[in-house]
Amino acid sequence: MILLAFLASVTIPLPTPKSWQVPPTGRAPAKPSGPPADSGVRYQACLDQVKTDPAGAVLAADHWRINGGGWGASQCLGLAYVAQNRWGPAEASFEQAAQDAEQKGDGRAANLWVQAGNAALAASDPAKARMALDRAIALPVLDGLMKGEAWMDRARADVALGDLPTARGDLDKAIALAPADPMGWLLSATLDRRQHDLPRAAKDIAEARTRAPTDPDVALEAGNIAAAAGDAAKARVEWQHAHDADPNGDTGREAAALLDAQPPALPTPGK
Repeated sequence: MILLAFLASVTIPLPTPKSWQVPPTGRAPAKPSGPPADSGVRYQACLDQVKTDPAGAVLAADHWRINGGGWGASQCLGLAYVAQNRWGPAEASFEQAAQDAEQKGDGRAANLWVQAGNAALAASDPAKARMALDRAIALPVLDGLMKGEAWMDRARADVALGDLPTARGDLDKAIALAPADPMGWLLSATLDRRQHDLPRAAKDIAEARTRAPTDPDVALEAGNIAAAAGDAAKARVEWQHAHDADPNGDTGREAAALLDAQPPALPTPGK
């Protein structure tokens, strides 16, 4: 998610592999498998190197990939690129990992497609992101929170493509699957405001605040909604909360810019 934290972390393992009954080709699926049998230690060593020497990890992971490292090598390569903010190569590596896993009937392909989608979003390629997320959602593997978060990511791609009606439907699916996640409500509130549905925006941001009462992004959006509704005093209170909660971060700086504007400003269109 934007929220690319899960991409930047190299310690979160993929879920236990699951298989599906009939792949798109109609052939019987292969037994779920990950990297080669001897690669568990090598995989962990690659992840460890990403933390300390990402440039060296790119060389090591690529060499491993070329020599039959499978999806584990490609995923580690992608994480090494993420550590350097090289989102385009990261997306290509995660996509290769997902394809390799999917060809083997390995359900971890779904999570790899989600990683590819998030990397594509960070690379400002929402069309590719949406395609990757479609592949993830189509596999009968993700469920509950994980599937809800995939729908959230797809909605972000929709918005980047200017497809707000589809984003609305995707966020409704996300909230139904992951109602406890404040990010779904926050994204929904932001979309409501952009679609000029301020009553629903106020309701959704209240739901987000119930789940994340001190989150600066929630406070920032609450201020944006108040400003859009013409309540400048409330907007300033909320933006001040956002700044105080994140004085040195992007959210805090955006809140400060809105506070400094005279008269109080709305955020830049599209945010």
